[in-house]
Amino acid sequence: MGYHLIDPDELDQWDDRPVDVRSISVAAGLDYRDAPLGLRIYEAEPGEQLPLRYHYHDEQVEAFYVLSGDLHVETPDEEVVVGTDRAFVVEPGNPHRAHNPSDAEGNVRVLAIGAPTADDAHTYDPADGE
Repeated sequence: MGYHLIDPDELDQWDDRPVDVRSISVAAGLDYRDAPLGLRIYEAEPGEQLPLRYHYHDEQVEAFYVLSGDLHVETPDEEVVVGTDRAFVVEPGNPHRAHNPSDAEGNVRVLAIGAPTADDAHTYDPADGE
């Protein structure tokens, strides 16, 4: 059937990242690679980051919708603070690192959307600008 009711709190940790991440899209039967959509819930404690590294994508658009707390997104030009009920959208080719700074007062909970899902993430080194 093409309908799925999913409680993210009932899902297991999605992968071996140090941050809590639950994959709604995988629970709905959308394969990790080459699916039209990736949908995950992250909960990051102070000092944790959502992605595995500072990166950019060739094709994938990423959107971070903050459910609670403040998400910090580092870009080559600035650090943006995204508050509760706000969204930050990253177009392909734009480096970013989403994190909860170590001096944060609490956790941040984020709904992250990536479309399409693609294994096209490239490490970005701010010192080199690439």
